[in-house]
Amino acid sequence: MSTFHVDQQDSSAFTHGMADIEPGLRLHYVTAGHGDRTIVLVHGFPQTWWEWHRVIQPLVDAGYRVVAPDYRGAGHSFRPVAGYDKWTMAGDLHRLLHEHLGVREPVVMVGHDIGLMVAYAYAQRFRDDVSHLVTMDAPLPGTAVFDRLRSDPRVWHFAFHGARDVAEMLVAGRERQYLQTFFGVRNSDPSALSDRDFDTYVAAYSAPGAMRAGFEVYRAFDQDAADNRAALARNGKLTVPVLAVGGAMSTSGALIEEMMLEVAEQVTGLIVAGTAHWIAEENPEAFIAALLRFVAVD
Repeated sequence: MSTFHVDQQDSSAFTHGMADIEPGLRLHYVTAGHGDRTIVLVHGFPQTWWEWHRVIQPLVDAGYRVVAPDYRGAGHSFRPVAGYDKWTMAGDLHRLLHEHLGVREPVVMVGHDIGLMVAYAYAQRFRDDVSHLVTMDAPLPGTAVFDRLRSDPRVWHFAFHGARDVAEMLVAGRERQYLQTFFGVRNSDPSALSDRDFDTYVAAYSAPGAMRAGFEVYRAFDQDAADNRAALARNGKLTVPVLAVGGAMSTSGALIEEMMLEVAEQVTGLIVAGTAHWIAEENPEAFIAALLRFVAVD
C-alpha cells in the first residue's frame, strides 16, 4: 500500500497566479509540477484552493501537473455580481486553462461539493477536453438524487443560502461562528481541519462580498438544473470514465454513484473510509491512492 506524506506539505513550492478571464473577473490559481498530464482540482463551499494543499504535492510526485483555482467569487478571485451558474463557471476555468495556462491535452477534472457541479458542467460543455472526471460528495442539480436530497433537513443550508439579503444580513460579522458550525456538523474527525485550515477559510469568507458570492453559487441551482437537463438531452450521458466519491458518514455519500449513473456511462463508485464531507482533509491518503489508480495509464 502506498504511503503519502501529506501533513507537512510546503505550500511555498506552489506557484500562484492571477488570470484575466473577462472584464471584472480575475481568477486566482495555484499550479505545481510539470507533468505531461494535468489534474484540475476544483474546491467547494466554504473553501478555497487550500482544500487541496495536502493533495497537490503527492500528485506532483506521481508525475502530474496540478492546477487548483479559486473559482469565481472565492478566495483571491474577483467577486462579480453575476455569473454563478456552473455552466458559466466552467467557462471561466476553460479560459484559464486554455488561454492563460496553455493546457492543450484533455485534463483530469476533480470537483468536490460546489466544485463537483462545476467539474460536471466542464465535462459536459467541453467534452473533448476531459479525459477523466472525479465527482466528490455533493448532489448534482438536474438529477433525481438532487431533488430527493434538496428536501432533506440535513441540507437546510440550500434554502438558507438561497434567501438573498437575509442570509448575508444574518451571517455578517459572524462568519467565524457560522463556518465553525458549517464545518463541524459535516466531519467525522474534528481534528482533520487544523486551526490553520479553519483560519484560512474564515479569512477568505470574511472579506467584503465573499459570503454574498458564496451564497450566489447556491442561488443558481435552478439554472444549473435546467442547464444540466438540457445538456443531457442534447449531448447524452458523459462517456469519459467517472469516479464517484462519497464520504462514509456523509449525507449524500452513498448516493453519489447512483447519481452519476444518471448522467454518465462509465461510473466507478468509491466510499472513502474515515470521512464525512471533507474527504481531502479527513483521509487524503486514501483519496490520493484511489485517484492515482483511477487515472493511471495502462
